[in-house]
Amino acid sequence: MNKKHLIALSISCALLPLQYASANSELDSLEARVNELEARLANTEKVASDAQKSASDFQFTGYARSGLSIDQNLHGATDIGATMSPVGALGGHIGRLGVEDDTYVEANLIHNRVADNGTKSYYKLMIADGVESENPWTADDSDLNVRQVFAEFSNLASFDGALKNASIWAGKRFDRDNFDIHFIDSDIVYLAGTGAGIYDIQLSDDWKTSFSVYGHDFNDVNNTSEDIESYTLTMNNHIGKWQVMLNGIVAKDNQESDDDIGENGFHTLIGYHADSFYGLSDGFSKTGIIYGHGLGAEVKNIGSDGKLRKDANAIRLYSYGVTRFADNWRIAPALLAEYSDDMYEKNDRYVWSSLNVRLAQEFNQNFEMVYEGTYQYMDLNNGSVKTDGSFYKATIAPTFKMDTKAGFFDRPELRFAVSYIDWDTSLNDSYTINGTDVGMGNNNETVFALQMETWF
Repeated sequence: MNKKHLIALSISCALLPLQYASANSELDSLEARVNELEARLANTEKVASDAQKSASDFQFTGYARSGLSIDQNLHGATDIGATMSPVGALGGHIGRLGVEDDTYVEANLIHNRVADNGTKSYYKLMIADGVESENPWTADDSDLNVRQVFAEFSNLASFDGALKNASIWAGKRFDRDNFDIHFIDSDIVYLAGTGAGIYDIQLSDDWKTSFSVYGHDFNDVNNTSEDIESYTLTMNNHIGKWQVMLNGIVAKDNQESDDDIGENGFHTLIGYHADSFYGLSDGFSKTGIIYGHGLGAEVKNIGSDGKLRKDANAIRLYSYGVTRFADNWRIAPALLAEYSDDMYEKNDRYVWSSLNVRLAQEFNQNFEMVYEGTYQYMDLNNGSVKTDGSFYKATIAPTFKMDTKAGFFDRPELRFAVSYIDWDTSLNDSYTINGTDVGMGNNNETVFALQMETWF
């Protein structure tokens, strides 16, 4: 080995420990940086998760409408609305477009929480108020009320099998499965009160059932000394697109003032919820039949009428749907029909049917013309006096909205409306149903209206 090689070997041996130490230092530094990045990533994910949870903890939703109505004599239009016909109190609603003159508001405060075990809680407070006055301050006319306050648990960690996807609740509420015909401002079924229940017990792949009990205060409607309440036990089944609802109602001591008044009753609904417009086009449609006996003869507001006779019977048909039948046209027909007897007086009989059609013609992204027509026929016998006749309404409503292509159920809307309302002269005179005069007075009325409506 020459002298040069020996010098090079000596230098390499001297530097080897330094190179090793440098390599270890670089590895340690790299590992530290990786650990720091992982910590930062975990912290970022936690911050994002906390932010997402915080954003979904509280919600605010609501509904409101407010309008001004003027008749052809430049007076405030009074006694108008979806229930203005003689059978309005029996559920015979007419089209609501252009005849709502009240200010009504709902405010919903909602809190959601998810436990570490995955169980979810849902709390809802609903406050509502409605006034007829046009004044900006109407404290004396206020109907401010807590309409709902309840809590619900879902995704319970201890539930399994048929209960795995079930939810339980208690409090004062509207039943989750209520549904309505918006265009006539009428629920098909409105089950509400204070109670408790369980939703979505999975009995088979296509069959879910729910059970609940609701209490409803009759507020001494029969002038008794007792605090009379009704209790409704419901079983609501959804089997594919079919709904089968069964209700039993009891109100102990409700006969105290009259032996003919009902103390119990039953109610049933069979309905079909289609995801098309009667199989003809896109949209949806709902069709069904409802029957009630005794206290169940109030077939919409279940368990709410303490004046029904024990022999009362009512059967109601309903059908409605929504579709688009051209690029700029939508249609929403609705039919309600009912036969009832022995409701409030022995041998009374009420027969009525309502057909309402709403059309919308879109002119651009923000403006459309909305048209609505209602025809209602009624044959009435209050047990002593008979009458019959027809009711008619036609409305044209220029309407502004955020996007007309969003359909019938997109809000807000700002409307101007003109309605022509008429009825047969046979309905002019005084006529009493359940102690209330439902005579219409002079016929042939024109109503001009301005209204906003919104929900979110």
